[in-house]
Amino acid sequence: MKQPIRIKTINEFHEFRKLPKPEHPLISVVDYSTIQHDPEVNELSWILDFYSISIKRTSNAKMKYGQQEYDFDEGVMFFMAPGQVFGVTIDPNTQQKAEHTGWILLIHPDFLWNTSLAKNIKNYEFFDYSVNEALFLSEKEEKMLHQIIENIQQEYHSNIDKFSQNIIISQIETLLNYSERFYQRQFITRKITNHKILNSLEELLADYFNHEDLITKGLPSVQFVADQLNVSPTYLTGLLKVLTGQSTQQHIHEKLIEKAKEKLSTTQLSVSEIAYELGFEHPQSFSKLFKNKTNFSPLEFRQSFN
Repeated sequence: MKQPIRIKTINEFHEFRKLPKPEHPLISVVDYSTIQHDPEVNELSWILDFYSISIKRTSNAKMKYGQQEYDFDEGVMFFMAPGQVFGVTIDPNTQQKAEHTGWILLIHPDFLWNTSLAKNIKNYEFFDYSVNEALFLSEKEEKMLHQIIENIQQEYHSNIDKFSQNIIISQIETLLNYSERFYQRQFITRKITNHKILNSLEELLADYFNHEDLITKGLPSVQFVADQLNVSPTYLTGLLKVLTGQSTQQHIHEKLIEKAKEKLSTTQLSVSEIAYELGFEHPQSFSKLFKNKTNFSPLEFRQSFN
């Protein structure tokens, strides 16, 4: 894929996608069916300097995120923060034209200035999810969100006054809050997929802490674990919190403490030796974590077996 095109403003996006000039320079709702694709271009990627929230159905095209491709024949919702790379690839061998339906909401960060959402939008973790972790909506949920989008569109279609920004901001917040609720629902309802991830996590951590080269490898990071499971770190933590009530980091620590207890109770290794074997550079860090998680120091735990 060619070098991504950087798009700095919503007006540039409209020009890039051959759309009429936006009615508002900082916020726009685009009907996907109106976006025309150049038949001579089979690959396209871009970086937006603003937020995009969309529900999209696409036939005869694949969405590309990083090096991975995904089919979006079903209607799904996904979120992009400024600076993320997004692309489309179209099969050049097919005669069928790519068709899109749905909508995309574009929000420039400048529109959020002097509002609570300017800071709070960073709390919505799904902006960091990968495209393959998109939100699958029921028909009822999609209609609910579509109504909010219509409200936003109607507001900036109207005469802009001193109330307009606050009204639109409140609609965006409602959209984001519903999206968060629907993601929580998805974590629960897509049980087979999610429990496979949980089982894979348990196997991954068990194998990692049973490895003899922990001294050189060190403790596993959340990023490492997520990469091994082919999910984004924020999605993994969100899913685990719903399924188990614990974050990825807490799962890593839990498995670590389990292994530490085993070594303390079945070997004659010193606390320092155990700390090094478990990937700690400083034994004090190990002792502090162990005490924090168990309310015992490593030595107190060992003595309880004597």
